Amino acid sequence: QVQLVESGGGLVQAGGSLRLSCAPSGRTVSDYAMGYFRQAPGKEREFAAGISWSGNTYYADSVKGRFTISRDNAKNTVYLQMNSLKPEDTAVYYCAARTVRTVAFDPRSYGYWGQGTQVTVSS
Repeated sequence: QVQLVESGGGLVQAGGSLRLSCAPSGRTVSDYAMGYFRQAPGKEREFAAGISWSGNTYYADSVKGRFTISRDNAKNTVYLQMNSLKPEDTAVYYCAARTVRTVAFDPRSYGYWGQGTQVTVSS
């Protein structure tokens, strides 16, 4: 069983930055494809960014050029750096992992989830 421990998030003004962190407890982050999803009130959970086992990165069009997902194998942690934040980025952000080493855009393809962290961007 994999437990994903998330940190980061908070309240920021539009144009600001935040960094989210996600670490699998007792497992090696490089063994998984990792993704960040987000869910705004009343909306479905949607893909934001992902990183494959080989290090390939993928982004939703809505965050491309503003968000960067990365993996630090030495710290066994995945990061989501979010810059130029907009009010529409406000959501609960979830870290997810799958044992298949490629990134998937459907949240149903991920078997492990973090507890979620709130990101609020004020205008």
